[in-house]
Amino acid sequence: MTRLYGIPNCDQIRKTKRFLQNHAVDFEFINIRKEPLSREKLKAAIRQLGPDRVINKRGATYRKLGIKDRALNDDQLFDILLNEQTLIKRPLLENEGNYLTGYDEAAIKELIDAHRIQ
Repeated sequence: MTRLYGIPNCDQIRKTKRFLQNHAVDFEFINIRKEPLSREKLKAAIRQLGPDRVINKRGATYRKLGIKDRALNDDQLFDILLNEQTLIKRPLLENEGNYLTGYDEAAIKELIDAHRIQ
């Protein structure tokens, strides 16, 4: 099952939902404001993608928290991300334990197709 993590009013999330629906992909949308990612899932995404691909450095939350100007170690950065999940780059997709961030149709299709039963 594909999981789409994000917030409902995000344009990238809306675009991703349309793409998945148009390609007949069964998915579950998880509003991270109501159901934040668990510590384990967030660690898995960061381990697989790296923090630079998981953190949205162009978002309002990043600017509001002044993260760029703070000398944070990886653990401190992780704790902030765990508590402020709107910092996660959207969309965040999970399929069979594999993660993807950002709207890239080819990459989304590859992630989905790699786990479809033929």
